[in-house]
Amino acid sequence: MNAISLYSLVAGSVVAGGAGLTWWILGRRKSPEERERLRRLRLSTIGRITDGNVVDVQETNDEGQGATQLLIYAYDVSGVSYEASQDITHLRQLVDIHSCKLSLPISIKYDPHNPGDSIVVAESWSGLHNWDDRLPSGNRHSPLLPRGGTSFSSA
Repeated sequence: MNAISLYSLVAGSVVAGGAGLTWWILGRRKSPEERERLRRLRLSTIGRITDGNVVDVQETNDEGQGATQLLIYAYDVSGVSYEASQDITHLRQLVDIHSCKLSLPISIKYDPHNPGDSIVVAESWSGLHNWDDRLPSGNRHSPLLPRGGTSFSSA
């Protein structure tokens, strides 16, 4: 085997390995929808609850994309005021946007290490009123009460 053939074999292996690694990395990338779902799951699990108010609900029609629904809300954490929005398009089955009126009191879950990262609605939690009626019976609970929806009792 001459040196040129050996170099060609090594170079081909490196290129094939690089192409395989690139395919593996790109194939494992999460879609924006999946990243948002994981963010909601993380915040519904680790988030702290604070009170806030609905500022606005907007429904826009993107060309070719369909309708997008945004819930805009405001809240305070440690004396700092935040105004944020959440795309609730993929949570339509859990949210009645017509009941989200201006200044409606809501509960908000936020990241204690980054209070600007917050949610009002997730697949397993909601800070909106009267949302338990939309969940399957096994997932019903108030965001302010322990799971099961029962209040604290003194023994």
